[in-house]
Amino acid sequence: MATAAQASSKTITRNTYSWVSINSNLFVSKKYFIMADVHVRENNFFASNSFVFGRLGLGYQINNNLSVAAGYGNLSATPTTAGWTTRADESRLFEQVQVSSVFKKLKTVQKIRAEQRWQQVIVNDAKTGAQKFTNRLRYAVSFMYPVFKKEHLPQLVLADECMLQFGKSVVYNTFDQNRVFIGINQKITTHLSFDAGYMRIFQQKNNGSSYNKSDVCRLFFYYNLPYKKG
Repeated sequence: MATAAQASSKTITRNTYSWVSINSNLFVSKKYFIMADVHVRENNFFASNSFVFGRLGLGYQINNNLSVAAGYGNLSATPTTAGWTTRADESRLFEQVQVSSVFKKLKTVQKIRAEQRWQQVIVNDAKTGAQKFTNRLRYAVSFMYPVFKKEHLPQLVLADECMLQFGKSVVYNTFDQNRVFIGINQKITTHLSFDAGYMRIFQQKNNGSSYNKSDVCRLFFYYNLPYKKG
């Protein structure tokens, strides 16, 4: 459910979501790995679907702290206009660089990702056959700190991601959105862990004067399978 507040010419819409995903890196050799992610975002507490997103890519581990990857993603979004039923499809290509580092107990992960996005244009609840193309640049940084001495206990996680977009159709909202997350990371097994916590999303819409502020209950699983020869 969303509520809107008008301040001068600025319109802010408040939303509440639940967001669950599994993010995996499956190593097929010592250096190469397959990225396979699935995301499901629901309105409120799983009341109705907001979007479903899948991503598949090929990565290369340059060293213990540096990797690159590229691939394809597809998103299917439920319309936000009341009474509409036509879902919008988005195809995207992506390229990314990820750098990790450790200073004493603090682990830092930085990620730069470029995306080329083709979004279906929906008018009056019908597909027009047209597509909106944009380039988007994303920078994410996360910090993980072990609050407890025992390794099996949760670690504190703080993360932020900023997104900028460019293209002929981008006139008023070069700034796309910012996502801030605070929560915990809990290890389940050697290869499986999850993040759970609160995310705040602030997004500028196409007209430049409308914004979405979203409160998100987030649960992300991470599965990393190392390469085993033979």
